[in-house]
Amino acid sequence: MMAVTNPLSELIERQGRVIFDGGLATALEERGHNLDDPLWSARLLIEEPGAIRRVHTDYLEAGADCITTSSYQATLHGFSARGLSKNEGRDLLRLSTDLAIEARDSFWSHPPNRRGRLRPLVAASIGPYGAFLADGSEYTGAYKINDAALYEFHRERWPVLAESPADLLACETLPSLREARVLLQLLRETPGRWAWLSFSCRDGLHLSDGTPFVDAVRACSPTPGVAAVGVNCTAPRFISSLIEQARGATDLPIIVYPNSGEVYDPAVKRWRSGGHVGAWVDDAARWSDLGAAALGGCCRVGPKTIAELRHRLLPAT
Repeated sequence: MMAVTNPLSELIERQGRVIFDGGLATALEERGHNLDDPLWSARLLIEEPGAIRRVHTDYLEAGADCITTSSYQATLHGFSARGLSKNEGRDLLRLSTDLAIEARDSFWSHPPNRRGRLRPLVAASIGPYGAFLADGSEYTGAYKINDAALYEFHRERWPVLAESPADLLACETLPSLREARVLLQLLRETPGRWAWLSFSCRDGLHLSDGTPFVDAVRACSPTPGVAAVGVNCTAPRFISSLIEQARGATDLPIIVYPNSGEVYDPAVKRWRSGGHVGAWVDDAARWSDLGAAALGGCCRVGPKTIAELRHRLLPAT
């Protein structure tokens, strides 16, 4: 059901800060699932959907106020490459939201889980075109298609997720203003639907493709239905600067959910160097002080870290 008012703003106003979940793939891998696949975590929509629901529950139990669906890398193009029809692909996209809704509703049905908590939100994840390519281009924005083709790519799955019972959409890891504009156009074509836009950034000032982050924030601000704007899957050391850039350019809620601080090598599909949970949570507390209203994690940030984040930022809940 589409919300008349911004569901994320309502939660922020009532609670002060909102805690997002962490990396879905991270938690699945911690449970022993091999995601070395072009579909990444979306492969389990086909093979083991119950595993996805269990991870959603893990994050809810850790204290997440908002969980994102397993549709980040789920596209009709990707499912078609597996020999599935478009209708079967749409069914899997619907399943991604159903699993998250079921996990949230089951969690919320137990009275002890309601103590000191507000009803968590479900956000339907929409990843960039580069996620479908699975070649690391979500961190560069170097796509070999024009704007019209990029619009058609996103338009194929957009209505399935926009018509789902998710509370809002999460347009994530956007490497370029160009791709954001395509998604903003689709949002304008979906009156009554809310979505946040979060970008991948290469430093404290620029998107992954080199566009000034502040330009992307300003482009999002006037569009009806934009629930929040921010950054994800970006190194923690850049987040403070990016919050300051955003805070001076918009009145929208600022969201940040960076990775752990480890560096991903897309050539070998491995993470290099280590992050420290305690330091990451300390950093997140500073991001909150700087004005981030919704905070969580992306790659390599699991339920344990989210639990520590909630305890740090919302100790009375």
